[in-house]
Amino acid sequence: MTGSTGWQVRAGRADDAQACEDIIAGLPDFFTSEVCDKIRHDLVIHDSWVITEGSSVCGFAIVARRTPAAAEILWAAIAPNRRNQGIGTTLIAHILDKLRDSGTTVVEVKTLDPSAGYPPYAATYRFWTTRGFIHIDTIEPLPGWEPGNPCAILIAALASSR
Repeated sequence: MTGSTGWQVRAGRADDAQACEDIIAGLPDFFTSEVCDKIRHDLVIHDSWVITEGSSVCGFAIVARRTPAAAEILWAAIAPNRRNQGIGTTLIAHILDKLRDSGTTVVEVKTLDPSAGYPPYAATYRFWTTRGFIHIDTIEPLPGWEPGNPCAILIAALASSR
């Protein structure tokens, strides 16, 4: 998909790993250092997309198919100098359209719950909820997350399940 902005969304590839790692490295308020290894691994075993401008990767997202009708956005990030320009919105809209077109009914995303009081993630939570994701639960502690980091579970319905 190419829009009037010059951004292009395409499937992620193994050779995008360094660009994705560079984005993560520029966002230390959001990601810990061990995330790069997880992203390198997840980029090739799950569905992934990158958004580019020219030859530059501006952002990426990685989605795990949980069942034929359900998916989870595992990772999503936009380069720090490219945030708040609509790039993330364009990327996520493209991905949700692709998932819906392939029969996905519901998409989940996990993020830090607002009760944590951590300002960078307050903006992340707003990003998801303003794009139609609904907060359905908070889990503390979520297995695999550090204690003291309550997890907000958000979902978006892409089609009726009835």
